[in-house]
Amino acid sequence: MPTFLFSPFSSTFLLALSSLTMLSILVLATSEFLGRHLQYSKFWSPKTSSNKIHLPSRSAMLLCYVPAFAVASISLFLLLLPRYNNSSTRIFLINSLLLIHFFKRIFEVLFVHKYSNKMGLSDAIRVSITYVLLTASTISSQMVSHNLEEPQIDLRAAGLAMYWIGITGNLYHHVLLAKLRKEGDREYRIPRGGMFEVIVCPHYLFEMVEFLGIAFVSQTLFPMVFAFGSALFLIGRSYATRNWYVSKFEDFPRHVKAILPFVF
Repeated sequence: MPTFLFSPFSSTFLLALSSLTMLSILVLATSEFLGRHLQYSKFWSPKTSSNKIHLPSRSAMLLCYVPAFAVASISLFLLLLPRYNNSSTRIFLINSLLLIHFFKRIFEVLFVHKYSNKMGLSDAIRVSITYVLLTASTISSQMVSHNLEEPQIDLRAAGLAMYWIGITGNLYHHVLLAKLRKEGDREYRIPRGGMFEVIVCPHYLFEMVEFLGIAFVSQTLFPMVFAFGSALFLIGRSYATRNWYVSKFEDFPRHVKAILPFVF
């Protein structure tokens, strides 16, 4: 472990939080595979939703992302104060990458995505809390490891490359999805272009690459656990999404996999 990670035993709290996070995401991933989905996008229906309060998708997505963006913004502002001048490069890098990630998501919510459905308030709050915990815990993990011995192998360069590949690939495929229909159009269509020709959820694949990039830059346990757990959840979500398309479109191309080209 010292080859790739800072010591995970420097904070009992973060070690316990990493374990709880992994357990929670495993439950969510298993639910997706079993057909019990988080109620948003194409999987929301007034007939199946157990949420009593629903929000328009744009408002719900802002609730999901704005609190985490605020945490990253406040944290970066505090790191710029003179008392933190000796903070490591990793802390500033991680904080900046998280800030850019949630800024990009808010930008997409406001200017890219097209909406035709709703989201349960309780699901929106659950996702929002998850992202706030991700942001605060990843930054905290980096600060706790500040004075620890560096891992033997520095993964920052590889992590930054993966991050930018992931964030640009995710944005590109979100733009392709948005071009499928005009604002107010409630018809779903089979996605085309880019990696949609071989997998149904390339935006999820690139998000996995992005989170893994953040984990590589950090080289602490919590973001590694989150990257692995979120990958399991997105694989489950992709599997459910492909099944949904197959059930709705008779002409859905069978060679198009869920999230890994030619494999799954």
